[in-house]
Amino acid sequence: MHSHLYLKYLYMEIRNIAIIAHVDHGKTTLVDRMIYQTRQAREQEKLGELILDNNDLERERGITILAKNVSVPYKGVKINIIDTPGHSDFGGEVERVLNMADGVILLVDAFEGCMPQTRFVLQKAIEMGKKPIVVINKVDKPNCRPDEVQEQVFDLMFSLNATEDQLDFRTVYGSAKQGWMSLDWKKETSDITALLDTIIEVIPAPEHREGTPQMLISSLEYSPYVGRIAIGRITRGELKAGMNISLCKRYDIVQKQRIKELMVFDGLAKTKVDSVQCGDICAVVGLEGFEIGDTVADFENPEALPPIAVDEPTMSMLFTINNSPFFGREGKFVTSRHLKERLEKELEKNLALRVKPGPNADSFIVYGRGVLHLSVLIETMRREGFELQVGQPKVLDKTINGERCEPIENLTIEVPEEFVGKAIEISTRRKAALIHMESREDRTHLDFDIPARGLMGLRSNLLTASQGEAVVAHRFKGYEPYKGDIERRTNGSLVSLETGPAVAYSMDKLQDRGRFFVNPGDEIYAGQVVGEHTRERDLNINICKTKKLTNMRASGSDDKVMLPPPIVFSLEEALEYIQEDELVEVTPKSMRIRKIILDEIERKRKNNDLD
Repeated sequence: MHSHLYLKYLYMEIRNIAIIAHVDHGKTTLVDRMIYQTRQAREQEKLGELILDNNDLERERGITILAKNVSVPYKGVKINIIDTPGHSDFGGEVERVLNMADGVILLVDAFEGCMPQTRFVLQKAIEMGKKPIVVINKVDKPNCRPDEVQEQVFDLMFSLNATEDQLDFRTVYGSAKQGWMSLDWKKETSDITALLDTIIEVIPAPEHREGTPQMLISSLEYSPYVGRIAIGRITRGELKAGMNISLCKRYDIVQKQRIKELMVFDGLAKTKVDSVQCGDICAVVGLEGFEIGDTVADFENPEALPPIAVDEPTMSMLFTINNSPFFGREGKFVTSRHLKERLEKELEKNLALRVKPGPNADSFIVYGRGVLHLSVLIETMRREGFELQVGQPKVLDKTINGERCEPIENLTIEVPEEFVGKAIEISTRRKAALIHMESREDRTHLDFDIPARGLMGLRSNLLTASQGEAVVAHRFKGYEPYKGDIERRTNGSLVSLETGPAVAYSMDKLQDRGRFFVNPGDEIYAGQVVGEHTRERDLNINICKTKKLTNMRASGSDDKVMLPPPIVFSLEEALEYIQEDELVEVTPKSMRIRKIILDEIERKRKNNDLD
């Protein structure tokens, strides 16, 4: 049934291309346009919705988390497009993806220009010797500056030691959202043919190497039906469905296995084929126990390709079951078995994740790349109906040559001029070292080296200090000697003494003690953190107390109570906010901060023991 399809593919020329850019510069929108242009999408699909970002979280936050593969036919050439995530927490995805591509489309916003992440991804592509095409997107925006941005990209490539061939890049201008691309930004066209033609012209076809088969597994998909599917590009020879192969793993381990099925990407879907030629990207079903970086090689004489290093985790968090008084009210999955199974399932497809058993039977320590990486996992679980509690994120130290070292990140902040002083002050308090500072028109660009611990809660502080104007980005640099202690939040917590609904009357009386996190009428329990104290120590309060009514006191005058709105945390903010003796309780509908020890007397005892 597939033979005619297969013949069509066999003789088709191929181009493999990865799209790289900073967060929010429009990568996914551009790929959507390409699919639409080559009419792979159904006509009636609304163009407003992105076809690629198919997970709810991706749509809401507007970020791509998982790299995706798509292929589009154009003028008899099959173009394999790999959409990469732009966020630094998912940086592990980018390197692996570049292995599959022969060239890259560097997408840059015509107003923002080159951003830290652009630099990070481009550096990787240039080191690997990939040919770039620069696409300057969003030229329809007012006050955009395409020509300056073009210069900026050139300077950046030059500073990253690009070769002459790489510096001689083509630039295409346009707007992915409006659906046009052109070689001259002043001349608007009606479609994106200019870009597709440039890809076919500039990007080299993959070299055809004869010999025993070799394929590096660069990415994986998970399907509930067939388990893990290996995805990679065949670098030599060809693979056939049903053939015996060797799987070369790390430490020279070789396992003999068999390929059950082979698929190639066709539009957004995958098509089964009997064999795949050298240079194409394919998905292999039926391999057991493979990891990213393993090589699929010849059965008789296996030759392994150099493995890919996956980013090491830099942060850990305690995950435990929900044991608060309100457990099981909203979630479907509440036991430790559910939690364990779910984390094991996640390990199969999430590479930078590690899970170890925690201090007691119901808890697990989960290691990841950063707060965003872990909070996406928590958020996904919450939507699936899990209830869990998460402890304070901890940064992983290493001992190198007998010295305690910690992960250091490159931090870049862009703020309007008037807030520079504040931004530097906030950052240096967290042991950041200013490396470089430059002003661009009315904004100033700051580069710091900062310990990973210092990043927690930094973004929200900077946004507050700069009235929401700061643009913050960071990426992992390496391990350096420990920089000393960082002052944590100094204010204590307001902790509830009783369980029941919060009462406006009591909250009004306690307003001067701090800011609340709950509204009147919210159900709270003893030991829950309901606000932030104005002083250092924790304060136990009772906000469930109602007014005692007598003849002298009428009940009606309560309506006049004016309370300021409570502080509402997002998941990342809550994780960054909590102290060591607190947990964040996450359930499908609510999120609460609580003390690990709920009972007030127990807590006092524990603190006295510590003192």
